[in-house]
Amino acid sequence: MHINMVAPCLMGVEGLVSDELKFMGAENVAAENARVFFEGDENILARANICSRFSERILISLGRFSARTFEELFQGVKALPWSDYIGVRDTFPVKGFSLGSALHSVPDCQKIVKKAVVESLKESYGVTWFEETGPVHQIQFSIMKDEVCIMLDTSGTGLHKRGYRPVGNEAPIRETLAAAMCCLSKLRHYHTMYDPFCGSGTVAIEGALLANNIAPSVNRGFEAERWGLFDGAVWKNERERAGALVKTDTDFIAFASDIDPRAAELTEANAKRAGVGNFIKTKVADIKDFSPVTERGTLITNPPYGERMLDIKEAQKIYTVMGEKFTAKKGWSYGIISPDEQFEKFFSRKADKRRKLYNGMIKCQYYMYFR
Repeated sequence: MHINMVAPCLMGVEGLVSDELKFMGAENVAAENARVFFEGDENILARANICSRFSERILISLGRFSARTFEELFQGVKALPWSDYIGVRDTFPVKGFSLGSALHSVPDCQKIVKKAVVESLKESYGVTWFEETGPVHQIQFSIMKDEVCIMLDTSGTGLHKRGYRPVGNEAPIRETLAAAMCCLSKLRHYHTMYDPFCGSGTVAIEGALLANNIAPSVNRGFEAERWGLFDGAVWKNERERAGALVKTDTDFIAFASDIDPRAAELTEANAKRAGVGNFIKTKVADIKDFSPVTERGTLITNPPYGERMLDIKEAQKIYTVMGEKFTAKKGWSYGIISPDEQFEKFFSRKADKRRKLYNGMIKCQYYMYFR
């Protein structure tokens, strides 16, 4: 079965999603703002769900068309092959968004899309009522500049929910963003990693998963597995394939520390749950006492900042201490995410490279130092 798919992602990581999908064997990969379109069979669909580190979810793209009126939206949606995916008892809620389009009322668009799907399925199944008691087929629509994209969510719970973090600390970083930071810092299986603001351990855990090539979602389930549309062997085979690709003899180690004893405990518990507890060493430590125990290191961190946990002045004091502690030396690189445009001033060094990323809705810069 040839399937058109789309992977929504955080702004700024579209290139990383494109690269990983190509590496997985996806075809016709094309990045747009905050999403990447691609094609493949059911194996690629399962593989993308299980192995993608940076995608927020994997959707089937059923169709794209222009619509400036509700009638055009209705007819465009009704013409799609709904009965190929949705059974007579299945549940099919609708959600979506509209930006810069004539059809700007999201509730009205939801109603029209739902009505069009119902009418299509009525014709296919010869029934007048749908009980919607079966597996969920979440329909999503996006309308951008009058261009409609109609999709089906195969993931269910978002892919950033890996399953290892039932409880976060006060301001956890999204798992997909943490993975992106590790990738941008070129973290490898022979590196020693440091995170002196470990929080609930997300950055260190994502680093360990990446360095050891462990598929981030290999231990969780996906909504499409419940549809009965794809052979269960596909999912089983893809999980086995992911398992066979895990690096088993790496030198990777991560040192995760935090001033809060609860954060160190949480990191330890989450790392064990993620299956990477043996790669992560935790301790309670203040940033002013940061003293690496190795000659080389890849430091990747998400320090507390004004909009998140501290007032801006407190955050900027921490940046100053970081600048003193994170000295430029051979064998070391530092990756620090912050929304503070004055970060480099307080850190006392211009970054060798900057990358715009979003932590939720907060626009940040990922400051990279490696010279």
